[in-house]
Amino acid sequence: MWNQFRTDEYEGMLAETVVIAGHDGDHIHTYVSRPLGKGPFPGIVLVPHLPGWDEFYRETSRRFSQHGYLAICPDVFCRVGHGSPAEVAALARSAGGVPDDTVVGDCTGAMKYLGALPYSNGKVGIIGTCSGGRHSFLVACRAGGFDAAVDCWGGRVVASGEELTSAQPVAPIDYTSGLSCPLLGIFGNDDQSPSPAQVNRHEEELKKHNKDYRFHRYDGAGHGFWYYHTDRYRPQQAMDAWQKVFEFFGEHLRGK
Repeated sequence: MWNQFRTDEYEGMLAETVVIAGHDGDHIHTYVSRPLGKGPFPGIVLVPHLPGWDEFYRETSRRFSQHGYLAICPDVFCRVGHGSPAEVAALARSAGGVPDDTVVGDCTGAMKYLGALPYSNGKVGIIGTCSGGRHSFLVACRAGGFDAAVDCWGGRVVASGEELTSAQPVAPIDYTSGLSCPLLGIFGNDDQSPSPAQVNRHEEELKKHNKDYRFHRYDGAGHGFWYYHTDRYRPQQAMDAWQKVFEFFGEHLRGK
């Protein structure tokens, strides 16, 4: 829970860049952070958003580790090249986005990496924002082994035929029947990607397949309302949503 720690407790953390095996055994960079101590700790895979494998996601990884989680953020953009996060993200956008297949493979590799650590408790969740929220839901539907998933305002989960590409040929909503773990959705009611109507459609499909899910929708918030470095930030809604995320992962990743 947020800000719930004793001021006389020891606290330590390790964060570093680690190369792991991703999709098809490709070597990819990941950012890994973990609390110091023998654990065991639950794990979380963070899927970066279209602004790139950036500083926000490094900070978010460390936030999870400060709350007692092993965290890993794979560079799902690595195959388009290297440079600053903005430069690489621009290359990815110009190519129509990263292929869904490689993201699924990279996140599966990240999950296996966390699960094999000697201080893991064997449970791993996945979370992403924006395009990473779309990918978080997609991975949870296509890859087995995750224990909980969080989709933060993932656009194009519900997608028209015109929005599909060779790299992203299937709308994630069409994989809903394969969702293999509980899902938490975080959305802003002022967002248009996804719009409230698209969130409704997503919820209808989850109900149709009897999936375990919870959606939280925030008035006065639009797309990216966690992003404190932008004018989209809405602190009250963001902190309430963070509390919901910690409660959700705590329930599904820390329990026996």
